[in-house]
Amino acid sequence: MKKTFSLIIVLFIYYSVVTAQNLYFPRSSFSDSVSLSKSLPALAQRVISIYKQESDKKTYLNNLFVLRMITGQYASTINIIDTLRVLYNKDNAKYPELLLIQYEIFCNSKLKEISSGLSFDEGFRLSFHNVFDKLDDKAALYISTAFITRNGTDELYQNLQMSLSKLTNDSINIYEALILCRNYNLFHVFKIIEPLALPLLAEETGKRYLIEDSVMIKTRYGASISALVARKKGITTARPSVLQFTIYASPFPNGLNRLLDPVANGYVSIVAYTRGKAHSPDEIIPYENDGKDAYDVIDWIIKQSWSNGKVGMFGGSYNGFTQWAAAKNLHPALKTIVPSASAAPGLDVPMTNNVFMSFVFPWIYYVTDNKYLDIDYYNKTAMWDSVNTKWYASGRPYNSLDTILGRGSKIFQRWLRHPAYDKYWQDMIPYKEDFAKINIPVLTTTGYYDGGQIGAMYYFREHLKYNKKALHYLIIGPFGHFGSQAYPDAVYNGYKIDPVANISIHDIIFQWFDYVLKDGRIPSILKDKINFEVMGANEWKHITTLSNMNNDVLKLYLNNRKSGTYSELSEQKPSGKEFLEEQVNFADRTSKNNYSRENKIIYDSLDTGNGIAFFSEPISEEISISGAFSGELKASVNKKDFDFNLVLYELMPDGKYFYLSYFMGRASYAKDISRRQLLKQGELQSIPFTNTYITCRKLIKGSRIVIVLNINKSPDEQINYGTGKDVSEESIKDAGTPLKVKWYNDSYVNIPVQR
Repeated sequence: MKKTFSLIIVLFIYYSVVTAQNLYFPRSSFSDSVSLSKSLPALAQRVISIYKQESDKKTYLNNLFVLRMITGQYASTINIIDTLRVLYNKDNAKYPELLLIQYEIFCNSKLKEISSGLSFDEGFRLSFHNVFDKLDDKAALYISTAFITRNGTDELYQNLQMSLSKLTNDSINIYEALILCRNYNLFHVFKIIEPLALPLLAEETGKRYLIEDSVMIKTRYGASISALVARKKGITTARPSVLQFTIYASPFPNGLNRLLDPVANGYVSIVAYTRGKAHSPDEIIPYENDGKDAYDVIDWIIKQSWSNGKVGMFGGSYNGFTQWAAAKNLHPALKTIVPSASAAPGLDVPMTNNVFMSFVFPWIYYVTDNKYLDIDYYNKTAMWDSVNTKWYASGRPYNSLDTILGRGSKIFQRWLRHPAYDKYWQDMIPYKEDFAKINIPVLTTTGYYDGGQIGAMYYFREHLKYNKKALHYLIIGPFGHFGSQAYPDAVYNGYKIDPVANISIHDIIFQWFDYVLKDGRIPSILKDKINFEVMGANEWKHITTLSNMNNDVLKLYLNNRKSGTYSELSEQKPSGKEFLEEQVNFADRTSKNNYSRENKIIYDSLDTGNGIAFFSEPISEEISISGAFSGELKASVNKKDFDFNLVLYELMPDGKYFYLSYFMGRASYAKDISRRQLLKQGELQSIPFTNTYITCRKLIKGSRIVIVLNINKSPDEQINYGTGKDVSEESIKDAGTPLKVKWYNDSYVNIPVQR
């Protein structure tokens, strides 16, 4: 339910510079909290007097209601909120009638205090109940997070102080004033209402639900699984159950909405924590035991009086993995799974295409340090960056990361001992023929920018490959890792997604459960097995097989011929055998070669990361890149191995670069991820790549396709020195002579397109 907060509280408030006019606002006006509380209403009133209607009415009214609130015009504020609800209702917003309800209740409480002498606290309680007593469970749960800050009011106070710190003289422009007023109002309102709302929300929960927060389930293997169970009060008939099996344990009542969500949608809800988490006394070991433990949790569920014998599972990332782990040895009572952004150990974490990635390293401590989550330690970004930087600068082996941190990790070292996709990883999730036995309906959700897409698509492809009759549906669009699990971001990494892509995956998940577990209707978006959004075209497409995503393939050669600064990406196969040479000195730590990007989708310029960029001719017809790009590199090298990456962009006519997809992998595993085949030094060889990220975007006429090819050398993942030894044991002592790669001009990429 994380997204609810941003929808209801943050409100998509975007500001434009409405005027260059400055207002007198002396620094003495905010020298302390008392001065600020007196000066802000006057400032807000002056802004109101000159603030003109903006082209976007929502933006204008979102700003205006904040200004009215600060000035104490509570009745006027409620009127503006009502107008905003009408506008959002036209956009099919969820529960538009409840939009800004926390501010309406605040204003009503103030009005009661003024008109009747009732205390604000009592007025708030009455107004709160007046709203919640009329709401069904779904609406009440959805709106409950509107009264709770994400990280406490201290964070809101810090945001307010940041706004004030930017005021360096005795004046303020309208833009700064709007931001200051917003931050002041957020802090002022939530400082008052959050402590009042928390007990009232707890009271609502007690009226509606029965909760068991300390259930212990014993498995056949002697393990203990800590779980929570929630049911609707007053229901005596058995119901289907929805299970979330996760390593992300929270001390109760944190995570309460996650537990109650299925109950509000008509199910018994079980949140079970993996072995060793919460009240379980066992050792915490990610991934390894979750499949067999999930089987026993399901077996326990169906033996309870409230269960009708049908169980569904859902959740994202690690929780997506646990569903597939459960499906490997399928319990007869498990009727469906809805994995989102599913992790696939050995395939996308902790390594992708056999390259171990450093961002996973802190995660081990995050989930294993204690019975819940070591959030503070995990959030020490500077410390983790420092560990990576120290490792990179030192040239020590990759398996020394935990030593550099000063905290050894058995799990990290065990993972590194399995650089191939071997039996260790294969035993954790369905593998090959295991998929043939999975005959339950499945709905997978993922995104073009979901870091878990590699895992999600592995499960999807393999399920359909080994089980031709598999009832497996896919939803994929311009979503990130979290957005693909519940509520997509309307603006993801600076890119405003198409309006039709802004769907509620959360609601679709429960429509799916109703379809499978209650014989309801299939969600309307699932018009075929594969449902994908075309970025830039603002439309969904529905197809039966992945091969139908495109009707042609652009085969583009990585030509050594230059076109200006960059090399050509040519449709014509070059006639001669020529090459471009890339040289990387692994002993030099003053520079990096990488594919790393900022958290953006659209870039003003191209950062090649010291790699080689190839540009196609401008697109002369309207086409869409649709599917997963692949290709084959023809190369000769002076070492036995190397790690490489390719990044796919669209260069738009305005000169900006639209990031589409990428690949990273190890050359020695290019033909078989389960068996290493070292390269033959100095010989021309073919290095195929296929396991890339699916994307779909309608290209702007006149755009160019851009490929950036590079060798990995950065603090963000292992460094492959090319000796042929275990890469995790190699160090800068193995660097030797610089790596020299000759990229031959018959290397190519296949770009899937829809004409």
